[in-house]
Amino acid sequence: MFSLQAFGGLKLLDGDGCEVSFPEKGLLILVCLMLEPTAGASRGTIARLLWGDDNGSAQVNLRKLVSRIRSRQNKLGWSFLRFSETAVELEAPPASSDLWFAHSQDGGPVFARLKLLAKTLEAEFLRGVDCQSAIFFHWRAAQGGRHLSALKQALGVAAAEADAKDDVALVKEAALLALGLDPEDRDILRILLRIFDAEGEVEHFRRIFEQRAALLDSWSAQYEHASQIRAGDAIRHREGRQVARPRARIPLLLLPSAERQGMDYDAASLVNDITVGFCALDSLEIAGRCTAIRVGRVGERAVATFDQWDRSYILEMRLSARDDGPLLFSQLVDAATDEIIWAERTSLGRSSPEEQRRTVGRHIVLSLAGQIERREMMRAHLEENPAAYQRYLAGKRYLEHLSMPNLHRARGELEAALRTSSHFAPALSSIARTYSKEWVLTSGSDAALLGEAEHYAMQAIAARRDIADGYREFGMAKLFQRKSDESIDALKLAEALNPGHAGIMADHAEALLHSSRPDLALTKIETAIALNPVSPDTYLWTASVASYTLGRFETALDYIGRMADTRLADRISAASWAMLGDEEKAGFFVRRVRKTNPDFDVDRWVSVVPFKEEWQRDIYREGLRRAGFWRAIPSSHRA
Repeated sequence: MFSLQAFGGLKLLDGDGCEVSFPEKGLLILVCLMLEPTAGASRGTIARLLWGDDNGSAQVNLRKLVSRIRSRQNKLGWSFLRFSETAVELEAPPASSDLWFAHSQDGGPVFARLKLLAKTLEAEFLRGVDCQSAIFFHWRAAQGGRHLSALKQALGVAAAEADAKDDVALVKEAALLALGLDPEDRDILRILLRIFDAEGEVEHFRRIFEQRAALLDSWSAQYEHASQIRAGDAIRHREGRQVARPRARIPLLLLPSAERQGMDYDAASLVNDITVGFCALDSLEIAGRCTAIRVGRVGERAVATFDQWDRSYILEMRLSARDDGPLLFSQLVDAATDEIIWAERTSLGRSSPEEQRRTVGRHIVLSLAGQIERREMMRAHLEENPAAYQRYLAGKRYLEHLSMPNLHRARGELEAALRTSSHFAPALSSIARTYSKEWVLTSGSDAALLGEAEHYAMQAIAARRDIADGYREFGMAKLFQRKSDESIDALKLAEALNPGHAGIMADHAEALLHSSRPDLALTKIETAIALNPVSPDTYLWTASVASYTLGRFETALDYIGRMADTRLADRISAASWAMLGDEEKAGFFVRRVRKTNPDFDVDRWVSVVPFKEEWQRDIYREGLRRAGFWRAIPSSHRA
């Protein structure tokens, strides 16, 4: 007794399940005829299927193949195929095969049929078959459509009848499989959302988008007069480029970790939650979302179909064990460049209740959607003007290490990028950042720098109203101008537009700090540090100042000790050591501040530090006073 396997690799098996040698194209003919209602085809049809439309060479190749097949059948003592001068027909097909559903609509009880269909279709049809004929590719695609139709039919019936726990679980798995096979099918999407009871997910994301829209409208109304002229020109420019652009379909492959490490956390369910979350998000059809996300199935089929797409992303998730519960590490990778464009660590606590898992899934969905949208916007700019994009990247690299020379180099590169692409929002917002950071590094010596920062931030907002960058920089400029309420409003909007972005969280924390809410600031900056363990010095600086303001002087010094360049925090170091009663160490930092910046005016600096409430300025002034900033400058600068 022989059996034929067509899914997951084309094989002929004997009664013991061992593979039997047979010409691959012979087995392909066998599959083709077993799927044909007439169980036969002309020799010309078979030749074109296997070798294309070149009938001359195709017929020669077919005659050679027929000779090999006949020889092999004689040795096996079994005639699967019968050949005549004009036709090829099934004679004695294998007793069993995984093509059982091709002609049978009655597979027994609906859940048994669905289970068998799902198990069969999890593997790729005719995977690895060496046949390069275009006709074969079209035929195989048509067969895939028939397979999916059979699965959808069984799924629809089963979804309506599913009540028992095991039946519901089976329908969920089959719906996820069907979604991976055809992400565009709205019927599958509706079944998936219903069987996962995901109406709540749809409503959750709808509320988030409505909240964002309300924040955007409120902000626009407040600043309409200042931005309407620039916004009109930028929007016309952007809309002129984007007319008739197709809605991009971008595959996102979810790869859950195989590392279990004895943990009980249900990683597979988290992957399902994320998949369903993307389905809910896409089902909303939010106006302005030009990028949709195609969620692939995990496994061989997903990997095989992934390469068909020009633009693709991989979300990899790994679990690791900690004393306080599992830690989830997630990273989003651009498959084309192998570049990590988003990464995050999330503590999952000691247990994994369903609501906690759903919260994590929602957060990841929103974060990834925002990151992919932004990446696609950046990619469009790269394609339009590669040279300008490279200048932008160079400017961003200089901004990673704060110093006056680096700020000026960054500004030069970013201005060069804007000379050829004046409406590129990320470059505009990055220039705004150079001015606000220069104001900080020069101890607030030139208020005009903040005016420039605000000007470029408004231009960035006018160019792209729907991305966070401009609001983030506008918020920082307003912060240093002591307009803390406006600052927090802008940063709250930036965080809503790009949830989970550690940098925006860090700036929001700094705004809260200067608004005399150091407890909230410390909580938020600790979240940002947890999301980005290799934190920039600016994160640690904010944490140190918040700790100092709360009277936690040793904690402040601990944060400073983790900085790559502790000189950025010399003033708060001096104040912390002084408040701890160590005048010698405080004096060291006072001398280093004066050596680094001989023109430093402590009175003017204390007056411009943008603390909202006087009590916060008082504790800062007290630390600087005890450290000795108001004492006479010594003639020699001892280290």
